[in-house]
Amino acid sequence: MVLLIGGAYQGKVDYACEKFNLSRKDMYTCSRDKVEMPDGAAIINNVEDLVWACLANGRDPLKYLSARKSRWAKSVMIVNEISCGLVPMDKDDRAFREAVGRTTTYLAQEAIAVTRVFAGIGKRLK
Repeated sequence: MVLLIGGAYQGKVDYACEKFNLSRKDMYTCSRDKVEMPDGAAIINNVEDLVWACLANGRDPLKYLSARKSRWAKSVMIVNEISCGLVPMDKDDRAFREAVGRTTTYLAQEAIAVTRVFAGIGKRLK
């Protein structure tokens, strides 16, 4: 798995498509409305929304992803960075932010490569 991280609207999807010769048709976009992990999607976008859905449904996102590793082990996973800026006042928002951080850390450990994308430019971290 390859992990791409960066702020919203920084060109992560376009970077993934260009770098790995994929198209948006090869992409699954996670939703806050449902806990779902596709089997074998080339790109899995907005993983932070999967984390939100897990928390909203009383599930541990790390356990959920770990149990389904075979579904994403060959994918490009894309996570929006949400840890910069002010700490949210709402405790649920803080819990979400922490869970995304822990999930991103787990995915970075599992990844063969980690790239931060800013303004469409990728900087390899791992």
